[in-house]
Amino acid sequence: MCVLGVFLKALLGHFNAYESFTSGAKEGLGLFADIFPSLLAMMLAVSLLRETGLLLLLGETLKPIFKGIPAEIFALSLFRPISGGASLAVMIDIFKTSGVDSLAGKMASVIQGSTDTTFYVITLYFSTVGITRIRNSLWIGLFADFVGISMGIILVALFMV
Repeated sequence: MCVLGVFLKALLGHFNAYESFTSGAKEGLGLFADIFPSLLAMMLAVSLLRETGLLLLLGETLKPIFKGIPAEIFALSLFRPISGGASLAVMIDIFKTSGVDSLAGKMASVIQGSTDTTFYVITLYFSTVGITRIRNSLWIGLFADFVGISMGIILVALFMV
């Protein structure tokens, strides 16, 4: 339905939809070329931390303080505000090791769906439009991530029992 609407708008509005599409694709490729190196660096850092066992060490260190929370959730909570790709990789790793229907799998799913990549959003979108004063946005975004992570853990723990 939406595609039909675009075609009708192009025909009735007398503008070249193909040219608009290709120019938008060129802009998108330019943006991709700008952000790809930093995205690759984040993915490499997450892979190194995961493969060296530092993420599990972090989880095992925090496990006695936060009883009942699976150790894998700490790694996801650490990476979710930084990178969507990194947190998705951690969540898939949780699915592979613990299972989709496990406590860790369900917590990871809720956390992934109820939080955002605050640092990524601020870095990419704010710099694209030229916003330089980010202080309040950063703290509000991190607070929202904290609330989303906390409520994801609490609600899954309450309803899974």
